[in-house]
Amino acid sequence: MSALLSPRESEFDFDSDDFEKIRKLIYKRAGINLNEGKHAMVYSRLSRRLRDVGYDSFGAYLHALEHASGVQAEQEWQEFVNCLTTNLTSFYREEHHFPVLAYELALRKGQHLRLWCNAASTGEEPYSLAITVTEALGANADVKILCTDIDTKVLATAARGVYAADARGLNEERMRRNFLRGSGANSGSIRVKPELQRLVEFRPHNLMDERWSLGEPFDIVFCRNVMIYFDPPTQRRVLERMHRAMQPQGLLFAGHSENFSASRDLFRLRGKTVYERV
Repeated sequence: MSALLSPRESEFDFDSDDFEKIRKLIYKRAGINLNEGKHAMVYSRLSRRLRDVGYDSFGAYLHALEHASGVQAEQEWQEFVNCLTTNLTSFYREEHHFPVLAYELALRKGQHLRLWCNAASTGEEPYSLAITVTEALGANADVKILCTDIDTKVLATAARGVYAADARGLNEERMRRNFLRGSGANSGSIRVKPELQRLVEFRPHNLMDERWSLGEPFDIVFCRNVMIYFDPPTQRRVLERMHRAMQPQGLLFAGHSENFSASRDLFRLRGKTVYERV
């Protein structure tokens, strides 16, 4: 057992045993594979939680987390997961995907379509999808977008649909058509219009759950920059479940650094980080 941060750097003792236990717990709970270089990040994020709940050491907090039961225990597990998930997002992030999406939507015009935006974060990606749907198919399109994330706090932000008026990725025309500008105390903020919000549903979901209850099969799935946090066996399990949750020839949009070539029996490459369900 060795200290990972010097006493001057840390409010709480944090040693290699604490870090290894956290690695095992978050892997089991959320599939996240924390590498050795994440000591400072883990300390920074979880130390805030220790202050909030009144523990004076990581050891005491982790012991309580593992041995508690009931509703409060589940709530604390959720807080633990919320602390350790990464939420980097913006409107129209990885912009090359959206013309592809618009084209594929146009091919399916008139059909009932179901999209899944996994790792919805604070909502910028789901609303980018919704805007693309309305641009490609019109405001009355028969489309529903299920938006999920393991982090309940970011989902609450997404459901509110309120952002800074200078949010990255939105041009002036899209902002004018799809958002309401705040005034007075809300000056400098924008809110998603109701007609756009009707397309989306936000729901917590853990990809590690043994059974997924997500409803009818999906035509299009956005699961971008999620698999990079999983080791290869976990990636495979998630892809197998995702395969079962999609329509034949359904499309899976992945992140720029993700490659599913090892699962060609499930998905074949259709374009730049766009895969088709086999």
